[in-house]
Amino acid sequence: MGCGTSVATETQVKKLETEEAVKSPSPALTLKAAVLIQRWYRHYMARLEMRRRYTWNIFQSIEYAGEQDQLQLSSFFTYMLDNVTQLNGNGPDLISQLLDPVIDPWLDRETCYKTISIPESYTGPRISFPLSVSDTNTLLSAFKEQQILHARYVLQLLYETKKLLKQMPNIVHLSTSYTKEITVCGDLHGRLDDLLLIFYKNGLPSAETPYVFNGDFVDRGKKSVEVVILLFAYLLLYPDHMHLNRGNHEDHIMNLRYGFTKEVMQKYKTHGREILQLFKDVFSLLPIATVIDAKILIVHGGISDQTDLELLSSIERHKVKSALRFPRCSLEQLDIGQSHRLGKRMRSTDSSRPRSSHSYNENHRTPSLRKRRCRLSRQNSGDSTSSSSSSSSSCSSLCSPQTPSCISPRTYPSSPSTPYNVLQVPFLDSLSSVPLPSPPQQEREWKQIVDILWSDPRTQEGCSPNTFRGGGCYFGPDISQRLLHQHGLQLLIRSHECKQEGYELCHDGHVITIFSASNYYEEGSNRGAYIKLGKELVPRFYQYQVSRTTRRLTLTQRVRAAEGSALRSLKEKLFAHRSELMTSFQQYDPKETGCVSVGEWAKVLESVLRLDLPWRTLRPHLVHLAPDGSVEYQSCFEDVGPGAALPQVSPNLAETLFRYRTDIEIIFNIIDKDHSGLISIEEFRHTWRLFSAHLGVAIDDGAIDELARSIDFNKDGSIDFTEFLEAFRVVHKLDIKEHQLSEKMAKKKYT
Repeated sequence: MGCGTSVATETQVKKLETEEAVKSPSPALTLKAAVLIQRWYRHYMARLEMRRRYTWNIFQSIEYAGEQDQLQLSSFFTYMLDNVTQLNGNGPDLISQLLDPVIDPWLDRETCYKTISIPESYTGPRISFPLSVSDTNTLLSAFKEQQILHARYVLQLLYETKKLLKQMPNIVHLSTSYTKEITVCGDLHGRLDDLLLIFYKNGLPSAETPYVFNGDFVDRGKKSVEVVILLFAYLLLYPDHMHLNRGNHEDHIMNLRYGFTKEVMQKYKTHGREILQLFKDVFSLLPIATVIDAKILIVHGGISDQTDLELLSSIERHKVKSALRFPRCSLEQLDIGQSHRLGKRMRSTDSSRPRSSHSYNENHRTPSLRKRRCRLSRQNSGDSTSSSSSSSSSCSSLCSPQTPSCISPRTYPSSPSTPYNVLQVPFLDSLSSVPLPSPPQQEREWKQIVDILWSDPRTQEGCSPNTFRGGGCYFGPDISQRLLHQHGLQLLIRSHECKQEGYELCHDGHVITIFSASNYYEEGSNRGAYIKLGKELVPRFYQYQVSRTTRRLTLTQRVRAAEGSALRSLKEKLFAHRSELMTSFQQYDPKETGCVSVGEWAKVLESVLRLDLPWRTLRPHLVHLAPDGSVEYQSCFEDVGPGAALPQVSPNLAETLFRYRTDIEIIFNIIDKDHSGLISIEEFRHTWRLFSAHLGVAIDDGAIDELARSIDFNKDGSIDFTEFLEAFRVVHKLDIKEHQLSEKMAKKKYT
């Protein structure tokens, strides 16, 4: 019995020793496991950061490509308005109504709103002037409840704001000696939830809580009207404590493309045009800059090497209704006929430039080489094949939005016989060279405002045209340091660029970018932020993110959602340039195998799209590889396709519509005066003439007439172009499958 007990005891002891060994592994094994876990986690986070960065690059590249397209379209409008009458004797009436509308004196009188009655059935907010705190609280509550302010109140609010802004200087000077702190906010872009969250976290505007909002209140977001009404209301209530700088989107031409015009007309169908006209005037009266304690300069975009704060202080800012409108330059002052004859003599005697006129006419006749009818021929023919999204030229000596290419100063360094700073204009189907006159005062003032509204900082020294956006300048640390030192400043605060954390410091901390619209590109894509400045002028940053779902998502889920959205936009871009891409791919595929190398594939995408993206990194998301490792380039387009396009539209015309859908919609909106969504067949034809002239796309008049008749479904002579354009949008095939699957699931549920 004793032996039995002894055996049992030994067994229990061994079992306990084994359990202790399992519970307490050796230190070496523990360290090895920790290293493996750490290595895996670092690799995982690095991959996640890489995905986040290229997602961000895709969003920004496509956004700036859209701004380039807008600058080109407005340059075309400007050229048509300024020069078509002189050259052809025909004035573009429809364009002039947009760019230089006849100013209605009715809008400058109180009768602009007093004649509008408010019906008893109106259930929205009611306010009285002069505004009180209860009125602004009423607006806040109403907008939270999705209510719309009546047109009479909007017009009166804008009328009072216009009167106030007329009395304000171009550069507003503030002091922290009268308050504890000043709050500086960046772009809001119609995000009402971001504005309300700022007010909730930081306090409503008041004498104790002064604000500076640094431009871009409107466009892109769905609540631009509500955002700008609240800002103007607080400006009227606290004119000494609420300050608004102008941004590049406080511009009626930008509003056409990015949504504010459409939003106003949808919310105010009866008085929308009057409201838009007053908004245009009010935007042009907004101050250009703010200075705090003579030490901190706040502007929307940035500066250039030509920025002069004294000149900015004296500019009549209300005359610059749009920074996209290049100041008029009468061709009659340049003696075109004489210059044309001089140009012919120069070409006939200059053997080194035999292509100057002939090449332009060849390009003019060849659709693949021309961008617009008024575009100047480029010396390097390769440049002529650049895509619409990337055709912004940096050859202008002005660090400003691209001037109309027909009247841009061009230089040809490779030809010693050609004078520098030559202005070339189209004359009798050829180009005439005209000595470029010194820029007039109006042009210098315009350029000052453009640089303030459109420029971006960069790490490289110097100042150069902002080719990525197509407008403004890139300014380096030496440029910012020079301006700060010249005026005794210590800090430049600007906005204009979305930042992932809501803010960013550069130029050794002397330049700060602040951006206040969270989730700008996609849900969870970025935070918003604002700055608080006290008497010590040390900036303190406050971040936030408005979302009902982001907090419930993991970091991986947020990155995956943003990445998916960015890749969808990029695939739409690829589809819209399908013909150009296929032509370029086939040049590298003479045997028609359907495959090219990865390097060739990346080279083609960059040469056509000019988006400056890491194409090799993105390759797994965009195309398939063949067994030999080459790229099956047609797989670029297999995930997307056309919508239910009209059968009367040829494939070539359909692709043109896909690519330039936004530009066409802008031209349609210009022609559709009452924004009813209907235009006449004659106006439809006029649209295509403008579109063809803008892009240099040859469109047969007979085909357009046949198309117009076919889409006039009820034969009343009017065309619903909203439905027409809806047919020409890129559709993701995966979305169609998911939609069909959800429909099947719904049917099963009810059967």
